[in-house]
Amino acid sequence: MLHVVLYEPEIPQNTGNIMRTCMATNTKLHLIQPLGFYMDEHHLRRAGMDYIQDLHYEIHENWEAFVEKNPSEHYFYMTRYGKKAPSAFDFASCSGDIYLILGKESTGIPKEILAGHLDHCMRLPMVPQARSLNLSNCAAIIVYEVLRQLDYAGLSAVECIKGEDWLCR
Repeated sequence: MLHVVLYEPEIPQNTGNIMRTCMATNTKLHLIQPLGFYMDEHHLRRAGMDYIQDLHYEIHENWEAFVEKNPSEHYFYMTRYGKKAPSAFDFASCSGDIYLILGKESTGIPKEILAGHLDHCMRLPMVPQARSLNLSNCAAIIVYEVLRQLDYAGLSAVECIKGEDWLCR
């Protein structure tokens, strides 16, 4: 199973967008407190649309509680200090669950967490003068890189709601 982990997210619209991405890709979402918003906040619901009811997610009291409940050797950290692109990792060779960890919008993932996992830190390539991309964009990019490597297992490649031949009618 694929997991997205948001370490202390601050902006409800970003979290709502990530919720939508997670639901659409059958990815479990983990939110690590404290959160910078209320889960019933209007913007969170708007960004997540009506998909939130079908989302698999958990809220964890803190990083330690998350790690204790979800032990894995497949934690991957999105950070501006990473030295490898997501495509440099071989996600298809991972046995077991894969966790994609993203930090809070203002400060990212704490150095104390990253320091012991430098070989699992990734960065999206961009021009040198750019500090970072939007958190929800980063989440979508890395989720789809993992799914690409896994050949989009379990996902539909055709429109199912209106029908795959909708454009031909």
